[in-house]
Amino acid sequence: MNECYYDKRMDFFYNKTKTDTADEWTGPQLIVVLCFGTFFCLFIFISNSLVIAAVVKNKRFHFPFYYLLANLAAADFFAGIAYVFLMFNTGPVSKTLTVNRWFLRQGLLDTSLTASLVNLLVIAVERHMSIMRMKIHSNLTKKRVTFLIISIWAIAIFMGAVPTLGWNCLCDITVCSSLAPIYSRSYLVFWSVLNLVVFFIMVVVYIRIYMYVQRKTNVLSSHTSGSISRRRTPVKLMKTVMTVLGAFVVCWTPGLVVLLLDGLNCTYCGIQNVKRWFLLLALLNSVMNPIIYSYKDDEMWATMKRMIFCSSEDKSQDRRSSRIPSTVLCRSTDTSGHYIEDGIIQGTICGKGDLGNKGNS
Repeated sequence: MNECYYDKRMDFFYNKTKTDTADEWTGPQLIVVLCFGTFFCLFIFISNSLVIAAVVKNKRFHFPFYYLLANLAAADFFAGIAYVFLMFNTGPVSKTLTVNRWFLRQGLLDTSLTASLVNLLVIAVERHMSIMRMKIHSNLTKKRVTFLIISIWAIAIFMGAVPTLGWNCLCDITVCSSLAPIYSRSYLVFWSVLNLVVFFIMVVVYIRIYMYVQRKTNVLSSHTSGSISRRRTPVKLMKTVMTVLGAFVVCWTPGLVVLLLDGLNCTYCGIQNVKRWFLLLALLNSVMNPIIYSYKDDEMWATMKRMIFCSSEDKSQDRRSSRIPSTVLCRSTDTSGHYIEDGIIQGTICGKGDLGNKGNS
């Protein structure tokens, strides 16, 4: 029967796996990592708080897609908390941690990744429901969206706690990994492969939806004379989501590949030399998302700007950019969603109304 080492400190496991935590976290490299980490975390907290507040404040964002977008911002905010906790419990400090504290450190990171990943999956389902029914916004009720958000966090917390619940190497140190000295290599293989497969599935699904939207919009546009910006709104909304997904995949894939190599016990891959830089790359994803939201959605940027400068709301709300208009094409009493066909037709009507008003003036 194998002996279990629940009462040992982390230096015992680091020595067993021959993992060095001191030399690589000293001097200029440590200063660079901490400076960038601190700046990024502050930006994550502020920017993602603004995104959440913008969705709450602006009634134009009171749709399922934006509620889920706000939850993705909440996941990024949580990632910032996880990185702050990591910065104070890494390097030479790692060896002084108890097993439970180390589990907490890694569990926070795993939870933040899972929350973002599952949230993107739910957004993919929501987009699929909307687009296949030719709507810009789905007809999910607030209760269903709330249930989905709660489910996302329940799954994320569970996945972050899996090693703590028993899938670890505390009772069999011969299978311990190098990057995560109390995680079993089999768990790292499972974790990395699962996420990489989900990445691939999401990319395929989003590309399929995007191609469908673009093709359908082009067909409808040839039969209408509405403004180009209104006709292209569904395509631009999908571009925003795909940009977020692309950034997520690019930032997280290298780290997951490193974990996979560690799980496969690749002793000649030099994973110890790149792990901290790939961790910073993953941190960068939570920095990029708020920038993508504000750059791709003019209404989001306008709302965030008003909150930053504490100015009164612009009653005219005529600020329009060449990047993207608000996803709400025209005011409608149907709050469950706007049909793409109707949106294009409404764009024509709105355009004619504007021309009529100009003519009357």
